[in-house]
Formats: sequence, C-alpha cells, structure tokens
Amino acid sequence: MALSLMEGNEAIVRGAISAGCRFFAGYPITPATTIFNAMLKLLPPLGGVCLQGEDEIASIGGCLGASMAGLKVMTATSGPGISLFSEHISFAIGSEIPVVIVDVQRLGPSTGSATRGADGDINFLRWGNSGGLPVIVLAPVDVKDCFLLTMQAFNLSEELRCPVFIASNKEIGMTRESIDIDRIKKPEIIERAAPPPHEPFLPFSVPSGGQVPYFLPIGSKRLVRQTSSTHGADGYITTDPDEISKTLKRLKTKLLSTVDRYSFHEAHLKENADTLLLTYGVTARAALDVFKKQKKLGKPISLLILKTLWPLPENLIREKAAQAKRVVVVEMNLGQYVREIERILPEKKIDFCGQMDGRLITPRRIREVVDHA
Repeated sequence: MALSLMEGNEAIVRGAISAGCRFFAGYPITPATTIFNAMLKLLPPLGGVCLQGEDEIASIGGCLGASMAGLKVMTATSGPGISLFSEHISFAIGSEIPVVIVDVQRLGPSTGSATRGADGDINFLRWGNSGGLPVIVLAPVDVKDCFLLTMQAFNLSEELRCPVFIASNKEIGMTRESIDIDRIKKPEIIERAAPPPHEPFLPFSVPSGGQVPYFLPIGSKRLVRQTSSTHGADGYITTDPDEISKTLKRLKTKLLSTVDRYSFHEAHLKENADTLLLTYGVTARAALDVFKKQKKLGKPISLLILKTLWPLPENLIREKAAQAKRVVVVEMNLGQYVREIERILPEKKIDFCGQMDGRLITPRRIREVVDHA
C-alpha cells in the first residue's frame, strides 16, 4: 500500500488483518461504526467472517465462540457497548479466551454526545469485569499507533490468552492522516501455543514454570472443555479453595509479571527539567506542542506519553519521573488516571489538567497549568 490518507478506525482494521484477524462481530455505534464497515469490505475476500450481531452482547459472544474455535477475533464499540460487553469480558478473563476489543470512546455518560470524544472510559475498561482481575489496555495517539498497537494487541491476546483493549476515541478514530503501511516496521506475529503432541492435555494446565495454558480449539479431535465457572486444570467446575486461589493468582500474575516488556510509550526527557508532563491518547498531541514550545523558550519540561495504560506500568513511570519534582497529568476526563500517579509517586507534587466537555484540551490550557506551579 502506497502513502495514503487513512482514518484511525481503518488503520485499526488493517492492523488487525495484518496480525491474522479473520473474525469480526460488532453492532453499529458511533464513532466505531467505520471499523465494522472496513471489516465488512476487507475480511470476506481473505476468507474471513464479518458478522453484525443483533446487539453488542451477541457480537462479543460470537467473537468468544470463534476464538475458542481457534480464530483470531476482534470487536469494536463505544462506551455504551462496553457496558453490555461486561459479562463476556469477565468470561474471557476467567476462561482465558483471546479477544481484541476496540473502544472508540465518546463523551459520556450513557448516550452522552455520540459525535464528541473523551477519555472517560479509562477506569471503566480496567474495572469493568466482575472479578476485578487485571486487563491490558493500549492507547494510540495517531493513525500509525492505531495500526501498530492493534498488531501488538493481537500478539498479547494470543500469547497471554486474555482480552486486550484498544482505548481509542472519536478524534483519533475518525481523523485522517498520511500513512504508508508498507514502510512501517511490524512486530513478529505471535500465535497461541499448542500442547506437545501425544501428551495428555488438560485445557487449563500450564507448562512447568509458565503462566499461560496451552491452547487447542473446541471441536477438534481432542476433547476441550470450557466453562465460565471457577474450574480446575481439567476444565471441570471446582469449589476447592486452594485450587480457586491458585488459578486466580495465576490470572493476575500472568499480566502483572510481564507488563514491563509491553510498557509501550514515548518519552522526551530534558536534563534539569523540574516538570514532567504525563499524558496519553489524542491529548498527547497538544502536550507535545507544549514540550516543543517550552524548549524554545528556554524553560524545558519533560514529556511521557503512555501507550500502555493497564496494567499500570509502574516501573516505567517511576523511572521516567525520577528527576522531576512535579508531574502534571493531562487527560480528557475529570480525573481518572491521575489517581494512580498520585498513588505510585507520593513524593512528587502532582497537578491535574483535564476537562470533559466535548472539546479537545489545547496547548494553551496545558501551558496555563504548567506555568502556575
């Protein structure tokens, strides 16, 4: 593909297809509908399936069924759809079903403003499952990120057997930018690990020293059990406290112990800068503008753009904030991620710059907070 204008939603689709996605199910919802439209155009010629469910619940249910049958799958929605996804998200976590879920965020709550963006779902994505177990959430800044982070999302979902979220929003998803996909260095594709042949297979048994079970598709020659209930290594329901505790701790540990290697970010650090701007998503564009202008004015600040939001990349944040006395957290909501920064950096002065009124945060607004130390 030559240099072309592409919106973020289409870049997500092309990233998914490049990663091997061959099943998509969704329900139309602004501002995520163009993901469905692009999948409908591009998947069938590749032998894939694009399905419109009767609602969001049916759509993600179809994705989980197709994933258990061995396909790489994706669905896309906005905030109201994430609400309906909740039970199946918990199922995917507890039964270790790979699925990529795109949330093209819009201004909420509820129906809110369907054509206005925000980052109001950040904590919702993290805590929107009934077990409270960790999830992976990646946050693109631009069209290139939409493509690359979607490929990374599929790799993480397949390797760790878990749902992975793409926390986009209306401005990223529906803004066209120049991109040449052929010139982008792509990550190596990761597939689910199959069990060694001719060995006994238990669907939730992990290899020695590992945290993730081997995978076999349902409907194959070897018996595979699935359940949404608490289960043992054999897939049967269990009420044994020790076995339940062991499984839940593993589901937690398999993500928290690996987050350092997928703590995607962009850092612009200046020596002797007292202030660190910390942000994510579309707001990173305005923050980068402030970073450049402060440098020209001889008043340098540092900038950290997070592209992995959950699990919280604590080691990365502490490392990049080590030299700063003050951290300004910029996010397009009324204060969600800032609470985590306050928690892990109690020795720093933490200031917040945010709004949620249907408008983007401007460089001027960020500079006002930076200048009023």
